[in-house]
Amino acid sequence: MTIEELYSIYKNCGGRVSTDSRAIKGGELFFALKGENFDGNAYAAKALEAGAAKAVVTADSGLEGDGFIPVEDTLATLQQLARYHRDNIFGPDKHLTVIGLTGTNGKTTTKELIREVLSKKFNVAATSGNLNNDIGVPLTILGMGQDTEIAVVEMGASHPDDIQKLVKVSAPDFGLITNVGRAHILGFGSFEGVKAAKGALYDFVAANGGTIFLNADDAVLAEMAAQRPNLSIVPYGVRYWDSIVLPSDEKHPFMRVAIPEDIGTDAESENLPVLETKLVGAYNATNALAAIAVGLHFGVSLDDAMAAIAAYEPANKRSQMVHTEKNTLIVDAYNANPSSMAVALESFAAIGAARKAVMLGQMGELGSISNEAHSEVVKAVKELPEVYLVGPEFKTALEAEYGKEVAAGQPVKEGLLWFGTSSELAEYIKSHPVENATVLIKGSRSQEMEKVIPVL
Repeated sequence: MTIEELYSIYKNCGGRVSTDSRAIKGGELFFALKGENFDGNAYAAKALEAGAAKAVVTADSGLEGDGFIPVEDTLATLQQLARYHRDNIFGPDKHLTVIGLTGTNGKTTTKELIREVLSKKFNVAATSGNLNNDIGVPLTILGMGQDTEIAVVEMGASHPDDIQKLVKVSAPDFGLITNVGRAHILGFGSFEGVKAAKGALYDFVAANGGTIFLNADDAVLAEMAAQRPNLSIVPYGVRYWDSIVLPSDEKHPFMRVAIPEDIGTDAESENLPVLETKLVGAYNATNALAAIAVGLHFGVSLDDAMAAIAAYEPANKRSQMVHTEKNTLIVDAYNANPSSMAVALESFAAIGAARKAVMLGQMGELGSISNEAHSEVVKAVKELPEVYLVGPEFKTALEAEYGKEVAAGQPVKEGLLWFGTSSELAEYIKSHPVENATVLIKGSRSQEMEKVIPVL
């Protein structure tokens, strides 16, 4: 079956695609994807029984009949279909504008802010949640209809060729890399490997005459852009725009940044309009300015862009402030790596509060730099009055730092405790309550640090 024929079937299905037989409501095109621990072919018949119009299966599955569409590779076919849809959603006379977004930290928050800003003027489709991988990106694109005016596609990466593959599916006209840091080193091999992988977005945009939005304050990104002379650049940045990140305190706990009305000029600070947000952490200033830069480029006024960002409330365990009956929680527990951990601790240090505590889960997928990275965190929190660390990597780092065996729930020193899991920490807090405190909760997704929230 040709991709054109499959696209006709997709359109007859109302543009509805599913990779989960349990989510079939009727009329969808089902793709039987295969992975290391699952085989969607085993559920293809159930998908048809549940009402799927057709099921795309692998040719070696042995599944035959009118309802099955055999292909060599179901994931590759899903991606090819998404690219065909991206190129033909409006037919031959109109082009869908796609903004591709990646980075080590802040990409999901930045994507959400860009969507909010552009929605002031356009009908915007964007990656849902964290569906930013080789399955999520094609599903995002296939979910777009002819009412879409601009698409914002988030792309994640943990291996060297991930972004290279995803840009072939999404074909972005515009690119934005939030930053490049030490994350997923286990998959990338080195920091240079991370730069090369993320830089595939710049490569694609440069090769196709597109434009990037560049944080001109970021020396690494500026160097990467300079290495690709064919890039058209729209710069932004806190320093580049002469903006001022205002201090946080108990009266103003959220990130605020004063921005010149005529961005890029040297305005007096007392006359700068202040962008108020519901985001926690000074590091979010760059994410907000990225969204403003995108909005301005597409004709959204500064006032409208600032209003959109001010109205945005995070609800995805990223830069989220939660007030409980006992405490104020800063929840940033969806992901963690050395750079995001460092800026989170730096931002938390700037918050004024009578009692402060940090609860940190270990960072995953760091490969050869894991010991060094966790040792850096242990040193960074050494002088803090109340620290709870979770995970075996922190145990190793603590024992190296303090020269003694560390046991769960036993003080390493006054105010510093370690636990094997977040569940163990939650149980400890039940009998050792933390109250009237501002608490930073951060860790890699695998650590499930949100488990401590109910007891706080």
